[in-house]
Amino acid sequence: MNKKKYDYLIVGSGLFGATFAHKARQSGKKCLVIDKRPHLGGNVYCEEIEGIHVHKYGAHIFHTSNKQVWDFVNSIVEFNRYTNSPVANYQGKLYNLPFNMNTFYQMWGVTTPKEAQEKIDQQKADTVRRLREMGVNEPRNLEEQALLLIGNDIYEKLIKGYTEKQWGRKCCDLPAFIIKRLPVRMVFDNNYFNDKYQGIPIGGYNKLIDGLLEGIETQVNTNFFDNREYWENMADTLVFTGKIDEYYNYRFGKLNYRTVRFEEEILDTPNYQGNAVVNYTEAEVPYTRIIEHKHFEMFGNEVNLCPKTVISKEYSTEWKDDMEPYYPINDTHNNQLADQYRALAKQEQHVIFGGRLAEYKYYDMAPIIENVLKLF
Repeated sequence: MNKKKYDYLIVGSGLFGATFAHKARQSGKKCLVIDKRPHLGGNVYCEEIEGIHVHKYGAHIFHTSNKQVWDFVNSIVEFNRYTNSPVANYQGKLYNLPFNMNTFYQMWGVTTPKEAQEKIDQQKADTVRRLREMGVNEPRNLEEQALLLIGNDIYEKLIKGYTEKQWGRKCCDLPAFIIKRLPVRMVFDNNYFNDKYQGIPIGGYNKLIDGLLEGIETQVNTNFFDNREYWENMADTLVFTGKIDEYYNYRFGKLNYRTVRFEEEILDTPNYQGNAVVNYTEAEVPYTRIIEHKHFEMFGNEVNLCPKTVISKEYSTEWKDDMEPYYPINDTHNNQLADQYRALAKQEQHVIFGGRLAEYKYYDMAPIIENVLKLF
């Protein structure tokens, strides 16, 4: 008489929820996945516009060195060969990212690793001397940390403005640990990631989500908190991927986030910027970057076969209650608050918390899937 209808009720159909449902179904469990949005897939959801798969919640590039994870996602949908090689635009001049010999040539005209390292070391030494004159032995903030890692030129042109737009705070007011290390390569290599595997699902991320959720009951436009007691009685175990503080009715207070606003444009040109990702690193440009979506899945002259293109300008902003939360704020206040909520979560016997909101932790996509695979 007391047997519940489902083994698992999964709140949220993003990567954690969809992967969990897939593995649970393979284990013979019955699942229901609900999502408050009008679509499945969480932040990896894509919308087809002018024949282009548009990443509606920002660029998502899958990368991993875990062969088990790579084989798993490719068993659902084949991934393409996309390689993330962003470009930085500072006052109309372009610089390759991450920092590598191409960047150093563009910045200083140096052509050998020895020349580049000498330039960096000289600027780092200047920073050390200035800080010691001020009586500073350890970096007190992000600005000082970055200057000690890479020197003044790259910091001023490629880090400072972008970081301040991204966080909405001056670099001298941000903690040093945010930028503990910077990728610096003394080779001509524009591949942003060091991982062995990377790519985009052929046909877009909806193909991945649809494959994960095949044969599983789903409901969209369904908010768990609108009828919480009803939903909690639907399954033996709840898998929760929403905000952990909301789950506990903000008992200790609200956690804070940064969020992103997107301005989307359809342009009458087959190729707007020649790259999927261009960062705008000067403070005077209000957006942080422009994404041209077709470059995630169309390569070389393929881009000209589609006469139009879709771009998204990204504006980083403070999160409010009616906005989508994106990035946890890793300061002392929020980390202590999150620890209080995590302590409550550990005491739950029939609730599994997973994903960036439920764990209040920034995740790339591959570690999310890896976490689920470990559970099974």
